[in-house]
Amino acid sequence: MLSGMRVCVPSAVALFGSLCHGCRSWARSLSFRSFSWSPRKISRWNSQDSIDLPPAENPRILITGGLGQLGVGLAEILRKQYGTENVILSDIKKPPPEVCRSGPFVYADVLDYKNLRELVVNNRITWLVHYSALLSVVGEANVALARKINITGLHNVLDLALESCLRLFVPSTIGAFGPSSPRDPAPDLCVQRPHTIYGVSKVHGELMGEYLHHKYGLDFRCLRYPGVISANTQPGGGTTDYAVQIFHDALSTGHHECYLRADTRLPMMHVGDCHRATVEFMQAPECQLSLRTYNIDAMSFTPEEVATEIRKHLPHLKVTYNPDSVRQTIADSWPVRFDDSNARRDWGWKSTYGLEELVSDMLSSIRDKRTNAGLPVS
Repeated sequence: MLSGMRVCVPSAVALFGSLCHGCRSWARSLSFRSFSWSPRKISRWNSQDSIDLPPAENPRILITGGLGQLGVGLAEILRKQYGTENVILSDIKKPPPEVCRSGPFVYADVLDYKNLRELVVNNRITWLVHYSALLSVVGEANVALARKINITGLHNVLDLALESCLRLFVPSTIGAFGPSSPRDPAPDLCVQRPHTIYGVSKVHGELMGEYLHHKYGLDFRCLRYPGVISANTQPGGGTTDYAVQIFHDALSTGHHECYLRADTRLPMMHVGDCHRATVEFMQAPECQLSLRTYNIDAMSFTPEEVATEIRKHLPHLKVTYNPDSVRQTIADSWPVRFDDSNARRDWGWKSTYGLEELVSDMLSSIRDKRTNAGLPVS
């Protein structure tokens, strides 16, 4: 049996006998959705009421927004642990051929509750990783769409997790903090009040998940990611994306124009650490978790500091600075460092990549990709 997982046993006596204690309370109070409940349709997982435990089995995992920066890499790690067929990627975009070859992929629009529910029921999903979101800069350019995807989509996933007793992971972000938050370091619990729709939606998600956990027993888990740096995906509209683009530019043209000031310090993390933190957190027994939302930290640096480290490998790199007012204002409202002491204490989080290791790995990975694609390397 998976560590930290609870079990419920269907009952033929009561209508809600097949639901865990928290989900039964939620189902009785539900008035805004119309469900057809039956013991055959409800997962037997996630209850404290049973003494007759089913045999151990791997989780069945659905990842929304799977073609973004993190979904494919996380799926690869989870498939190695739990089996390829037990991890389903989903998105609204057409996947590249290599993603289709790597394992199950399905179309899923987080705004379509009925479709999501069918996916969960038909595939016997027990864990849901909700990556669908518009990031900070893209969200500011289209607030209405960001509100739909980041908030309405989140509510669909929360409702579905309650109905089906899922273990639900929803990432949060450095953007959940605002200019009135402590900046060096930012603790897990403090004033937040962000100034972007992305940040507002993430704070909303943190609080809704915590509320539903305390009121109904939802197994909600959330990590506040720093800027995540990966060689496997292109920048996707985030304020920290310069820290990905600078490596591509260093190896292609030898010149990078940065949209932040040279001294803008922000928390960052190698994608390998990000994936490992997510998996370890999802696997942690509930009894070890004192919080539902944790900061995770690895390093903090400025554009000039990462450029200096890159020049140890590519001395010719030239960086110019042309601050963009939108991105710079967002960055100036964010913390320069995370306090992740609670994650380290509760479930043993510890990063492995520092700035030196990150730069070496990014340059090596991107160089190999460009060489294999027949592209020139500066």
